[in-house]
Amino acid sequence: MLSVRPKVAELSFHLFSRSLHPELYRVLRTRRIERSVYNATINITNCGHVITWNCTDQGTGLETPLTLCEVATSASQPLPSKRCLISQNLKGSRTEQVEVVKGVSYRTHFQLESVEPDMFFMVQQQLGKQPTDGLLHQFDSSGRMALGALSYINIETRQRSMLVQAIHTFPDDCAIVKVESLFSLPE
Repeated sequence: MLSVRPKVAELSFHLFSRSLHPELYRVLRTRRIERSVYNATINITNCGHVITWNCTDQGTGLETPLTLCEVATSASQPLPSKRCLISQNLKGSRTEQVEVVKGVSYRTHFQLESVEPDMFFMVQQQLGKQPTDGLLHQFDSSGRMALGALSYINIETRQRSMLVQAIHTFPDDCAIVKVESLFSLPE
């Protein structure tokens, strides 16, 4: 089965205060993070990425556990509407911030950048050489370009926060999507 990326004009970005059923997307690469007060699953999917961040009620001051789920995907991807905190087309540059409950916060900045072909190929080559401590997936070529898309996700964890930097390339459009998200608990 080919794993070709959707068109860049068809992308959307969402944040849910719930997890999503795994049948809604196809996982290509995954990483699991375990900390004393939170855990996370970071997935590169056929359309972008899904990050599910769960914080426990123990040691956080929360009365009940909390889940946040960030999704960068195709706008045609069927997603639930319940408990959706952010829903945006992935175009231009945008910063969003949500204080979910009792100091638990989420902040993201995403941007879609069209670049000249020479710059695109240089970025694509550099991403393909990234150290393997992040998640990396090389997509099949769409047929229009010999080069397949790349998704790279870097994860930095602290005791009470997690920073995720995702870069997704779109060779057919010479476009790059960058997403930087911070999930954090109060100190």
